[in-house]
Amino acid sequence: MRRCVIVGGADIHDYPLISNTLREDDWFVYCDSGLKHMDGLRRLPDLIVGDFDSHPNPGMDIETLILPREKDDTDTVYAAKEAIRRGFNEFLLIGVTGQRLDHTLGNVAILLYLDSLDRKGMIADDLSEMEIVSRNPAYVSESYSYFSLLNITGCAQNVSVTGAKYPLTDAEISCEYPYGISNEVLPGQTAEIRVGCGKLLLIRIR
Repeated sequence: MRRCVIVGGADIHDYPLISNTLREDDWFVYCDSGLKHMDGLRRLPDLIVGDFDSHPNPGMDIETLILPREKDDTDTVYAAKEAIRRGFNEFLLIGVTGQRLDHTLGNVAILLYLDSLDRKGMIADDLSEMEIVSRNPAYVSESYSYFSLLNITGCAQNVSVTGAKYPLTDAEISCEYPYGISNEVLPGQTAEIRVGCGKLLLIRIR
């Protein structure tokens, strides 16, 4: 199954770096002002979604879903739901973190939504990659400067981290105490993160 790439309207400064995360067979959804990234990414949309309050409808000969401006779902959330409806199980979100903290946090919540449906999701930007760790272990290679584990929902228990400067065994990480910030992968190793119960947001720092 192809991966769905959802492109939002937040700034992307390093197109070559973001392009390195893309695959030849990715299926692209551009959301409203995310269309400004089309030239930088050099990838045409497979689907365009938006209410076009921040970017004109390009009128391309490509499937376009025009949304009402007053709605519960943001354009990005709608795009994710539409791709789920079409059967996609893996997602990459780009152009979804930036100056609008409310939109950034809302887009991080999409990762939780995807995880609740047993779909794999990741957010990539100029500085980091983000994903939810829950049922399956996650890994961090030594190519990343740092990685952090944050709890953004409930309480994560039986957390283990190996291959890192600050290992954990059977730990508990709550929303109230963010002590999983700025860990480092040990030289020549790959860090492994496991969560026995709950969910954690893993942020790999480039």
